[in-house]
Amino acid sequence: MKPRALLLCILMILVMTAITAYYYPALPESLPIHWNAAGEVDGYGARWHLWLLGPVCMSALLLLAIALPWLSPKQFDVQASGATYGYLMALPIALMAIIELLVLGAALGVRIEMAHVVPALIFMMLILMGNPMGKVRRNFFLGIRTPWTLASESVWHATHRLAGKLMVGTGVLGLCAVWLAAPPWLLLALMLAWAPLASGYSLLRYKRLPQ
Repeated sequence: MKPRALLLCILMILVMTAITAYYYPALPESLPIHWNAAGEVDGYGARWHLWLLGPVCMSALLLLAIALPWLSPKQFDVQASGATYGYLMALPIALMAIIELLVLGAALGVRIEMAHVVPALIFMMLILMGNPMGKVRRNFFLGIRTPWTLASESVWHATHRLAGKLMVGTGVLGLCAVWLAAPPWLLLALMLAWAPLASGYSLLRYKRLPQ
């Protein structure tokens, strides 16, 4: 990872560790950790789960981000994506921080419309991840890793350019759907629709290559 991305991830972990430690004594022994599609609490956990949800998971993701370049074969080095690699690895760490803040807020009695906030958060992540997707270079860990993208550099690039547009478009449509109070099944369909389209395109693109 680039030093700037690494420092940002460490800073996020330290901030969430401080926030968790500060509010931990005021938390009830049991707190809500899961909500159904209607935004109703349907799962509780011990308050120490907050440490797992935030600092522990964030640290594990950072360690994974540091380890992947070492695990990558030279011809498929994830660091070939440059700053995009650090950006894409920092996003899930930021996502875990936001999820912990939502759980923490709910535990402290803050009214949060999870049925709207969580889908909106996912669609925003799709936009943020899709925007640089075309810059991801061929590797075994990030991106649309179908047999056809891994077999062809040109198929990889074409698929990721399309996937980026699909993810951004899906994110924008999804945010509009959340604003219009669309049913949960429609939101879920929008979240998942881009993936099979991108995978199918990679197959079609590969089959069009000169034999």
